[in-house]
Amino acid sequence: MLILTTAVTTGALTLSACGSRGDDTKSGEGKSTVVIGLDAPTTGELSALGLGIRNSAQLAIDNANKAGEVKGVTFKLEALDDKALPNAGQQNATKLAGDKDVLGIVGPLNSGVAQSMQQVSKQNNLTLISPANTTPDLTQGKDWKQNKRVRPFPTYFRTATTDEVQGAFDGQYAWEKMKVKKAYVIDDQKTYGVGLASSFKDQFSKLGGKIVGTEHVSPDDRDFKAVVSKVKSAKPDLVFYGGEYPASGPLSQQLKDGGVTVPLMGGDGMYSGDYIKLNKKAAGDYASSVGKPVEELPSAKKFIAGYKAAGFKESYEAYGGSTYDSTWAIIQAVKKVVADNDGKLPDDARKKVVDAMNKVTFDGVTGPIAFDKYGDTTNTMITAYQVEKGAWASRFSAEFKKFDKS
Repeated sequence: MLILTTAVTTGALTLSACGSRGDDTKSGEGKSTVVIGLDAPTTGELSALGLGIRNSAQLAIDNANKAGEVKGVTFKLEALDDKALPNAGQQNATKLAGDKDVLGIVGPLNSGVAQSMQQVSKQNNLTLISPANTTPDLTQGKDWKQNKRVRPFPTYFRTATTDEVQGAFDGQYAWEKMKVKKAYVIDDQKTYGVGLASSFKDQFSKLGGKIVGTEHVSPDDRDFKAVVSKVKSAKPDLVFYGGEYPASGPLSQQLKDGGVTVPLMGGDGMYSGDYIKLNKKAAGDYASSVGKPVEELPSAKKFIAGYKAAGFKESYEAYGGSTYDSTWAIIQAVKKVVADNDGKLPDDARKKVVDAMNKVTFDGVTGPIAFDKYGDTTNTMITAYQVEKGAWASRFSAEFKKFDKS
């Protein structure tokens, strides 16, 4: 059983550049130090999500140390900023891999960044686990749509379900629950956005929905006049956006200002409090996100209380719970490796941690945590949210396979 404590350190985060496998007098006599790396956008437009990820990982490490979760081991966090850029993520992965005390990396936020980190992770036998990546290719290979599923990176795991599940959920939710008949689909040309939009289109069309138009925009675009004109002419019941909140917020407002009064819907990249801050006309818009809202989960009560008690300035946002679970998964893998080696870290700890990750199971913040043969989470729960009274309100949660049969 996962035990969370509310009496954790408060204020600023404690970050470590490196540690020591030997005796560490700073962390306690006879204790070894294990560094867990973290990669997320802690500056830039997506920093609201990235800071929530960083803080939640720190909370997991603080709790593990306080409880003595792994006897003889002190955990430290090395958090690096990728600015949501693939080249920065690759550089961060390389830096972390160069520190022998790093036995795992939590992150990244963006699927496109993950693609740049996976090879570094594989070459160094270093666990990489994301609380947020949803692109199916990352775990099942580029031919997954043809059902030729092959795990390309055995060191990669995630606690977020894939866009094969999320996009299909969105398409079915739009058709069955929202009664949408016609949809206009826009994507931002990034790995995540294209995959999500494609999955939505496939499921919505399969159920009988009509795609009345498609458009590709740049994630840096903020002027959508041309797009608004095309959407208005197509007269859809819904606009679906594959991308993230920095662009979808302004897009939604400009659509409504231009006379397109139907809702905008997107995935977990849109599910942020900052989406509402960027969009004065967000009311009525929809977004899905992986898992159930932690506020509705009995398993998350101690996480929420502990996060508040820690005094973090930023919200845990969409991925706080899944980040805690990702970090705890590495901690549990380290725990097994140490236990199997007479209470000490072995010389090939990284490889053994990867092997242990495949067998990790525990009751986490977001529910039962386990991984399938691809490294994907076995939890396929998705939740649909709608903006109401200036906040995201949950509307419907289901495991997609169950929802598909309803």
